[in-house]
Amino acid sequence: MPVKKLAELVEKVKSLPRTRVAVAAGEDPHTIEAVGRGVSEDMIDATLTGHETHIKEVASEYKIDPAIFKIIDTPNEKVAAAKAVELVNSGQADFLMKGLMGSATYMRAILDKEKGLLPPGKTLSHVTVLEVPSYHKLLVATDVAVLIAPDLKQKIAMISYAVDIAHRLGIEHPKVAILAAVEKVNPKMNATMDAAILTQMNRRGQVKGCIVDGPLAMDLAVSEESKRIKGVESEVAGDADVLIFPDIEAGNIFYKACAYLANASLAAIVVGAKVPCVLTSRADSEDSKFYSIALAALMAGKGE
Repeated sequence: MPVKKLAELVEKVKSLPRTRVAVAAGEDPHTIEAVGRGVSEDMIDATLTGHETHIKEVASEYKIDPAIFKIIDTPNEKVAAAKAVELVNSGQADFLMKGLMGSATYMRAILDKEKGLLPPGKTLSHVTVLEVPSYHKLLVATDVAVLIAPDLKQKIAMISYAVDIAHRLGIEHPKVAILAAVEKVNPKMNATMDAAILTQMNRRGQVKGCIVDGPLAMDLAVSEESKRIKGVESEVAGDADVLIFPDIEAGNIFYKACAYLANASLAAIVVGAKVPCVLTSRADSEDSKFYSIALAALMAGKGE
């Protein structure tokens, strides 16, 4: 059965072998709480880089035994990020997580040409799984944090990554909505042109494992009523599993509107690297970080 709630994702991960996370600068309370919860619920083993004294102080303050973590003392966030990446490259960790550091520092460590995690020729992209109370199932959304203005080739990669995650969530034939401001192709609007090409590529078997349709306006992608009123014939409209945004502004605004105005729960990872990389905001809740760990563990897992 498809996973329809993030709590179900957690239960699915608990049924798999434990994975190992390397946390870059795991010093803030929400990260320590989320990682501690993952360890205590037998999902993961964790190594935290950062200031050891501070990590132990924060863990103790939040009634978490620091002995459940392996801690590697590092002098600053740049070294902490590099050390966490090194743990992945040496086979001592199955996925990466950002703690108390800027996203730019974290991403630089991943993208480092000599010691990073991005294979040559691969596209790095951000995927979020959202549980929005007003929607009847999980939504997989991309890209809200990494690709600024994705071109057609990058959008193909975005679809591939999102569909892979949807499959691991038990969605056999995910419905992919290529979003734009309108649902008609307009040569003056690049997003609609790309959407039409991607839809045709899917119909010809060039984009596999899913059903693609676009351009679709946001209301058409998720509202059966909108589909009925507008009279649009589409297998995807009103029932989308995956949302492909035309650019980072549209995706990021949607993501934050869901989180702050629609009370959505979320899990977020960067994909395309050698391993899943948890990327959440420093201000994100402990729940969001915990669900993101579960998603990364699922994608890094050694079983079905």
